[in-house]
Amino acid sequence: MIFGKKGRERFSEAVTGFETAVLERDGDRSESAFQQLYQHFADASGQELAQAAPRLAALLPEVPTGARGTVAVVVGACVERGADATVCAPHVFEGLAENLAGVQRFCERWQATGGGDFPDPGETGADVFDRVGTEETLSWIALPQWEMAGVAMLNHASVRTALTAERRDALLTALRSVEEVSGHDFKCLAYALLVLDEPLVVLHRPTGTGYALRMSGIGDNFQLHTLLADVLIGGGHVPGTAPSAEEAAVCRDQPGQVLTTGAFNLVTPGGEWVWNEGTPSDIPVVDGVRLLVLDPAPYQRSWPSGRFFPHMTGSLVLDRVLGAEEAGRLLASCVTKES
Repeated sequence: MIFGKKGRERFSEAVTGFETAVLERDGDRSESAFQQLYQHFADASGQELAQAAPRLAALLPEVPTGARGTVAVVVGACVERGADATVCAPHVFEGLAENLAGVQRFCERWQATGGGDFPDPGETGADVFDRVGTEETLSWIALPQWEMAGVAMLNHASVRTALTAERRDALLTALRSVEEVSGHDFKCLAYALLVLDEPLVVLHRPTGTGYALRMSGIGDNFQLHTLLADVLIGGGHVPGTAPSAEEAAVCRDQPGQVLTTGAFNLVTPGGEWVWNEGTPSDIPVVDGVRLLVLDPAPYQRSWPSGRFFPHMTGSLVLDRVLGAEEAGRLLASCVTKES
C-alpha cells in the first residue's frame, strides 16, 4: 500500500479533521480532509500512525459506502507501518462482511437483470450503476480494497488466532459464493483466511518416522514443502537434500524468492496427493490434528520458493519426534496409492 509523499505535515491533524467531518456528515469537508490525510501519510511518524489507525478503523461504519473501502486501505497501510492490527481488525472484518453482503446483492441483481460477464471492479461504468443500483455497485467496486485491508490484518498471527472459526467460515463462504457466481478471483483474501496457526503431525513413510510440529503463517503448500524439507532433512531427521539457508529464509521472514527442488510427495492419510498449489488447510484432520504423509517425490519438481504473503512471517517448528510405536501405529492406518 503506497501513498504519495508531500512535504512534512501533521498527519494527526488531518485525521482529526476527517473524523470530525465524517461524524458531522459534511461530505465536502470529509473529502477535503481525506485528501490532506492521504497527502501527509508518507511522512507520518510511527506514533501518529499507531494513534490514528484505531480511530480510523472505528470510524469505518460512519464513512459512506463509496469511500469506506479506501479508508480501510489506509487503516491497513497504518498496520503495515506498525499500528496495532489486533485493535483494528474487528472493525475491518465487520466492514468486510458488510461489503461482501453488498457484493452478493450485486451478483444477484446482475444475474436478475440479464446476466453476462461481470464487469471488472476497477472498470465499472455508469451503466452498471443504472442497471444494478448505487450501493451494490459501490460494494462491488470496493471489494479489491477490502481484500487489501483484510490481508493486511491477517498478516498478523495475533489477528488470525483471535478470529473466530464462525467469522472465518462466514467470510470464506461469502467470498467463495461471489467468486463462483462472478468468475472473478479474490485468491489473496481466500488464502489469507485459510492460513493456519496450529499443530501438524507429519509421517515420513520411507523411514517409518513421525514428527509433531507447529505451523504458523504459511500461505501455500510450496512454502510448507520447503520448510518441511528444511526442518526434517536439514535437521538430520530424514535423508535427502536440504534446502539452502536462503531458500528456508525466504519462506520464513526474508524478502525475495529462490529456486527450490521438491524433496517429497505430500499425501493425505487416505493416499490422495496434497498439491503444492493448495494450502495447508487441504491437509485432513485426524483425531483432532492435521496429519500429513511424506512419500518419495515421484519426479523432480522445482519452484520459486518464498512467501505467498510477503508481509506474513512463516514458521514451522519441530515440537517432538514421535516414538516408534506411535509413528508405526499412525502409518499403519494410512493408505498407500500408486502415483
